[in-house]
Amino acid sequence: MPDPASWSMDAPYYLAAIVLGYILGSIPFGLVLTKLSGLGDIRQIGSGNIGATNVLRTGRKDLAALTLLLDGGKGAAAALLGGMYGPDIMVSAAFAAFIGHLFPVWLKFKGGKGVATYLGVLLGAAWPAGLFACATWLAVAVIFRYSSLAALMAALATPVFTWFFVSPQVAELAGAMTVLVYIRHHENIARLLRGEEPKIGKKKTSEDQAATPQ
Repeated sequence: MPDPASWSMDAPYYLAAIVLGYILGSIPFGLVLTKLSGLGDIRQIGSGNIGATNVLRTGRKDLAALTLLLDGGKGAAAALLGGMYGPDIMVSAAFAAFIGHLFPVWLKFKGGKGVATYLGVLLGAAWPAGLFACATWLAVAVIFRYSSLAALMAALATPVFTWFFVSPQVAELAGAMTVLVYIRHHENIARLLRGEEPKIGKKKTSEDQAATPQ
């Protein structure tokens, strides 16, 4: 962080990083793509979530895949662009993008669950951490067949891995995002504890909340 003497000079850069990062992260690609494709408002379909999993419920795998890539890409872009101005600016921009996805002002602060953007942020901030998170998600998903559990385990393990093998600063960023991922997945956690969470490949009801990268 900048020392007190330089804060007045650095403050505009931090403010710009936070504002631009938030705006980038708040772009609701799932909603935009489904509307442009004539599928209506994704918030009126399935779980009502704007992420890739709910887009998949429209039957358009191509749109779901594109939503996944764009939601991850905006997190990576914020981290990479912020990184051009130093690690502190990078963290500010990346976390703001993550917040923007979860709480977009344009949608009355009702956004996605953040897993795809979480992965994108880490890939942009420190690719080894991003690859570890992706690999953990995949391993847990293959073994236990619960997408939500895979997301939760990846989010839990990544800050620890990042602290020891990447940098404490990126680990703190991952840790802050992990807390929010758990908060956004509270309904999935409750269903997992009750044994009611649908497994990967099992048909979900309209009330099921999206649990895979969003």
